[in-house]
Amino acid sequence: MPQRSSWVSLGDLNAFFALVLDNVVNLVILGGILTFGFGMPADFVLTRMIPGTALGVLVGDLAYSWMAIRKGGGATAMPLGLDTPSTIGMAVAVIGPVFLQSHDPMVAWEVGMATLFLMGVAKIVLSFAGDAVTRVLPVAGLLGPIAGVGLALLGLFPVVRIFSVPIAGIVAMGIVLYSLVAGHVLPFRVPGALAAVVIGAILYFVSVLAGLTPAHAPAAVAVGFHPPLPQFAHLWAGLPMALDYLPISIPFGLLTVIGGINVAASAREAGDDYRTRDILLVEAVATLVAGLFGGVAQSTPYIGHPAYKAMKARAGYTLATGLVIGLGGCFGLLGVLVDWLPEVAVAPVLLFVGIEIAVQAFHVPPRRHLPAVVLSFLPVLAYLVSIYTGQLMGAGARPDPMLAAQVGTLAILGRGFILTAMLWGSAMAWIIDRRSLPVLLAFLLLAVFSLFGVIHSSDPAGALILPWNALERTPWELFVAYGATGVLLSGLIRFAPARE
Repeated sequence: MPQRSSWVSLGDLNAFFALVLDNVVNLVILGGILTFGFGMPADFVLTRMIPGTALGVLVGDLAYSWMAIRKGGGATAMPLGLDTPSTIGMAVAVIGPVFLQSHDPMVAWEVGMATLFLMGVAKIVLSFAGDAVTRVLPVAGLLGPIAGVGLALLGLFPVVRIFSVPIAGIVAMGIVLYSLVAGHVLPFRVPGALAAVVIGAILYFVSVLAGLTPAHAPAAVAVGFHPPLPQFAHLWAGLPMALDYLPISIPFGLLTVIGGINVAASAREAGDDYRTRDILLVEAVATLVAGLFGGVAQSTPYIGHPAYKAMKARAGYTLATGLVIGLGGCFGLLGVLVDWLPEVAVAPVLLFVGIEIAVQAFHVPPRRHLPAVVLSFLPVLAYLVSIYTGQLMGAGARPDPMLAAQVGTLAILGRGFILTAMLWGSAMAWIIDRRSLPVLLAFLLLAVFSLFGVIHSSDPAGALILPWNALERTPWELFVAYGATGVLLSGLIRFAPARE
C-alpha cells in the first residue's frame, strides 16, 4: 500500500519550475504578438485574456494531479500547459486579424474566446475518435502541418524578436542552442531554459540602461483582483465570426488530441498507465472552461512526461503549477510578470520548441513520406507571408497590379492553412503509396472545402462563403481544379504501371 505522502517529493521542485516557465513563456509571446505585433492595448490583453487562459491551466493541472494521487504508488502526474503552436496560431490567425479588421479589442477578444470554446467542443468530440483519426491519416499528414507551424511561426517569429535586441537575444539563443537543442549540460546543472531567460532578461535591461535599446513602457496593470468570470454574453457575441475560423480551430484541436494520444502512450512506457480517453477529456474540458471564462489559448498535455518522471516528480509539481498560474492570473501577478518579462528573453525557448517539432516530423514518418512533410509546409509559409503583406496593405501600401495579384493569391492560399496542409500532406503520402481511393477522397474534400471557403476563402476576412454569392470565380475554379486533379491522379494510380 502506497503511503499517503507518496504523491509529493523533492523532485516536484525542479519539475515545477520547468512547467511554470513553459506556461509563462507562452503567455509572454501571446501578449507580445497581440500588443507589439498587432497594436492591441496591453492592459486589455493582460486583464481580460490572461485570467481565463490561466484558469484553463489551473483546471487541467488540478485534474491531472488528482488522477496521479488517485493512482498512488508514486505516480508522476501528466504535465499540462498552454499549447505553443496554437497559442501563437490563435494570436496571428484569429485575434490579431480580427482586431486589425474591427479596430476593437472587445470584438477581437469575443471572437478569440468563442473560437477557443468551439475548439474545446471539437476536442471533446474528437476525444472519442482520436484513435480512429490516427489510423486513417498518415503520420506525415498529421505532423507535417504542425512542423510547418514550428518552422514558420515558432521559428521565424521568435528569431525576428531575437534580432530586435541582438545582444540579449543572440546570447540567450546561444544558451538555448547549446543546452536544449544540442543537449549539453550547463555548469552546476542549471536548467538551460531558466539560464537563457534570466541571462537574456539581464542583458536586455543592461541594454536599456546603456541606451542601446528603447525602454519598453509596461502597461498600467496593477496587482489586483482580476477573477475570470463566465462570459456568456461576450461568448455569444463572438460565435458568428468564430464559425469562420473553424478551419483553424478544429485542426489545432485535432493536433492536440493526437498529441495527447502520443503523450499517454509515452507515459505508459515510463510506467504510469493513464487511460487515454481520460487524458484527452481533461484537456478538452480545460480548453472549454478557458473559452467560457474569456481565455484565448488552449491547454494540452505536454510531451515531457518521461523527463518529469526521471526527475522523480509526482503530483506536487502539477498541483503547484496549476495554483501558481491560476491564482497568479486571478490576482494580476501573472499579468505583471508577462508585461515586465522581456519578450526577447523568452523567444529562444520557443525557437527550441519549433526546432524540436520540425525535427520530429522528419524522424517519425516513413522516409518515403518525407516529400509529403515538405509539401505540407507550403500553405503555412504562405500564411506567414500573408501576415506581413496584409499588414502592409492595411497600412496603405499600394503595389503595382501584378504584385497585388500575387499578394492576393498568397492570402487565398494561406487561409485555412492548417487544414490545407493536413490534406496536402496526406494526399501526397497516399500518392506515394499508390492508394487511389484515399487520394480521390482527399482532393474531393479539398474541392468542396475550397468551394465554401473552409480553405482558400476568397473573402478578404477569410470568412466562409456561399459560392453562388461569391464576387469572384476563384471558389469555382479551385473546385474544378481540385476535383479534376483528384480524378486524374486516382486514375493514374489505378491504371498506370508503378515505377520500377
